[in-house]
Amino acid sequence: MSIEEVTAERFAQLFYHYHQALTRDGDGPSDPRTESWDQVPQQEKRRLVSAARLTLLELSTNDSKQGSRDYFAKPGEADRATDR
Repeated sequence: MSIEEVTAERFAQLFYHYHQALTRDGDGPSDPRTESWDQVPQQEKRRLVSAARLTLLELSTNDSKQGSRDYFAKPGEADRATDR
């Protein structure tokens, strides 16, 4: 399956699953904050899906090196803009 075939919802679900799996402490009882995707509040799901959608969009662009970084000033530029 290519990135173009992955839905943002599925990407967010898998990312959440692996994030939960990797942040659990294997020595003690499971963290009560960890929950399955079905238990995640809808507002948080929407936020995760939006982040996944933006990630997939950036990965699918031809110029992935630039991507969202175009929105941020280069070091020192923001300081000069406020001095004007």
